Amino acid sequence: MLNNSSTNAESMSPITILSGLSWTHFLNDGVANYLPGILPFIIIQRHISVALAGSFMTALLLAQGLQPLSGWIADRIGGRLLVLGGVALSTLSAALLGFAHPIWLIMSLLLLTGIGNTAFHPQALSITRTFIGRRQGLGMSIFLAGGEIGRSLGPLAAGFVVSRYGLPWLWVLALPLLLTYLWISRTIPAQPRSQKAQAPLQWRRHIQPASSLLAYSLVRSATIYEIVTLAPIMWHQRGGSLVTGAALVTVLIGVGLVGNILGGTMNDRIGKRAVLLSTSVLATISLVGFGTLHGIWIWPIIAVMGIALFGSASTSMLIGQDVFSENPALGSGIALGLANGVGAIIIIPLTYIAAHDGSATTIGILSILTVATIPAIWGMPMTHHSATHD
Repeated sequence: MLNNSSTNAESMSPITILSGLSWTHFLNDGVANYLPGILPFIIIQRHISVALAGSFMTALLLAQGLQPLSGWIADRIGGRLLVLGGVALSTLSAALLGFAHPIWLIMSLLLLTGIGNTAFHPQALSITRTFIGRRQGLGMSIFLAGGEIGRSLGPLAAGFVVSRYGLPWLWVLALPLLLTYLWISRTIPAQPRSQKAQAPLQWRRHIQPASSLLAYSLVRSATIYEIVTLAPIMWHQRGGSLVTGAALVTVLIGVGLVGNILGGTMNDRIGKRAVLLSTSVLATISLVGFGTLHGIWIWPIIAVMGIALFGSASTSMLIGQDVFSENPALGSGIALGLANGVGAIIIIPLTYIAAHDGSATTIGILSILTVATIPAIWGMPMTHHSATHD
């Protein structure tokens, strides 16, 4: 089957392949990130503290720290098994969450959802760069946009379903994958196995640029996940509805699509460093605004924050693949997964601080961390390495 897929890829246009990959990314990230939309509901139903809510997000995101391992495996085996199997595991685990009652079972299903998400991303990112053609910044942005649309609509859809019908009806979110899985399996090509990946990794050569990229990316990930965690809870505590609180997440990630596409286009035209620097400055300004403004002003501020936080996504991914040019899926795993995994761990103390000292303190810490990572931009390679069929 994998060989046939590789052959079929030669007869498919990059647009067709990118459409299949982006749709699968939309489905995967929609079910893998809907927790914020129902988190206030779980807090009330299970009578748990806001401080503990960060542990649920950590359970969901922690496995993403294993994405470098998933990418290392993907580079060696090639194919598309991790893409198709990963999205299936994410969807199944998320659908079963509605039937889970003990806290330990909920945590276990969240971990399994994270594992499926971890398996999916590095190989999907590597396939994307291999088959999208020369405009890699824009192409990568379109692929990432599929996931961001899923991340923005997932919490809103889950919040609507749970508030109207209850947790057991979460299974309906699995229907889009069930209905399109056959088309997906015919559209996504197999990634050629990397011959260079068989050689030992040259960690000494990669450690400095990889560390700079990781420091930059993990602060962005921690900021996104902390805002996603806090925004619905803050809105609900102030008397707002569950669905409207989830809409804040939709605005953050949905409007972030603009930043994603803009960042990818800027990457192709003015370079990676300009993208990273400009989005860092904008992220700092919007964080300060989010921590100090109230009422209706929260909505435009969180929209600007989405543009800033997601504007560097495709650039960071391409840099990760350039650092580990002989292991592109591994590079994607470090730029995305390891950063998300470490960022998920940071959520616990940040949420604890927000519960005890106020959300403004946590937002202030995130602002300082964002400024502190700006020097790391000059530690990353800004050269371009084209993806090839090894």
